[in-house]
Amino acid sequence: MKEQYGDITVTRVEDHIIQCEIHRAPNNFFDIPLIQDLGTCFDDADEDPSVRAIVLCSEGKHFCAGANFGAPRDGVARPKRTIDSGNPLYNEAVRLFGNKKPVVAAVQGAAVGGGFGLAMMADFRVLCPSTRMTANFVKLGFSPGFGLTHTLPRAIGIQKTNLMFLTGRRVDGKTAYEWGMGEVFTDDDNLRNAAIELAREVAENAPLALVSIREQMRPGLKDGVKAATDMEGREQFLLQQTEDHKEGVKAVAERRVGNFKGK
Repeated sequence: MKEQYGDITVTRVEDHIIQCEIHRAPNNFFDIPLIQDLGTCFDDADEDPSVRAIVLCSEGKHFCAGANFGAPRDGVARPKRTIDSGNPLYNEAVRLFGNKKPVVAAVQGAAVGGGFGLAMMADFRVLCPSTRMTANFVKLGFSPGFGLTHTLPRAIGIQKTNLMFLTGRRVDGKTAYEWGMGEVFTDDDNLRNAAIELAREVAENAPLALVSIREQMRPGLKDGVKAATDMEGREQFLLQQTEDHKEGVKAVAERRVGNFKGK
């Protein structure tokens, strides 16, 4: 069984496990339509009583190298934002935290910025030597998003989160595993199989109990992420108006340290 949700292919890999694979290789940049499609995929999985676990993965070199800041893929101009309008991308992202079925993410290559936020949305992450995780927003002259200010401290604590946010440091797969950003560390070639194996270990259990336990372990998570993304969106909007943000984007593109002025 295969179903298509835009650039996402859903495959039934076992009786109670589906695989949601993003097809935007090699970097798998996301935009609003992709996150909308992923939310719809998760919603449909919630409505299917036979689905007990979801494997989230990506085709190509990188899990998700962040947001697509170029021209929209569908040719439709993005709505103009104001400080009070909110970020429509984050409105879609919040949906992902409200689904009922456990999600295992297979994270190869880069999980950068919002792509890192997408990885942290999952219940579990399977990492490998090629994995690179970074919240490099500060190097771009603005602040973290995609709910990372809420999800990352829950996984690795305040101090390591501050270390990543305030330095923009890139963390390799082994270190990310040791810090608590993943639950399984395996070889690159075994990544997908290891994610399916973890999903199988979940899916062999009683489905009603799985949903109940997950809800008990994540009380208020969706609301917490909504509050976090509301603040993230406002701060990002303000900082994206600055000269430092323009310099940060240029500096990252040119692979150099930014010449920031505090303006």
